[in-house]
Amino acid sequence: MEKEELMNDQEVLEILRKESNEFRHLEEEHRTLDAKLSELENKSFPTPADELEIKAVKKQKLIRKDRMAEMIRDFKKPATIN
Repeated sequence: MEKEELMNDQEVLEILRKESNEFRHLEEEHRTLDAKLSELENKSFPTPADELEIKAVKKQKLIRKDRMAEMIRDFKKPATIN
C-alpha cells in the first residue's frame, strides 16, 4: 500500500510535528507571530510604526507558513511518484 493511501493531511502534520525539529520550530514561531499580530491589530489607535510592524509580522508569518507547506509537499512527494 502506498504512503498517500495511508495518510491524510492531519496524519502528515502529526508525523512532521513528531519527527521534524524545524517543523515544530516553524509552527511555534508562526503561533507567536500570530499572537503578536492580534495584539497589534487590536489596538484602538495604531500608530504608523504599528502599521509597519503589522506588515512585517504578516510577512514573517507567511514565510513560515510557506516553508511548512513546502515541507508537507516534500513529505508527500515520494508517495505520488509511483
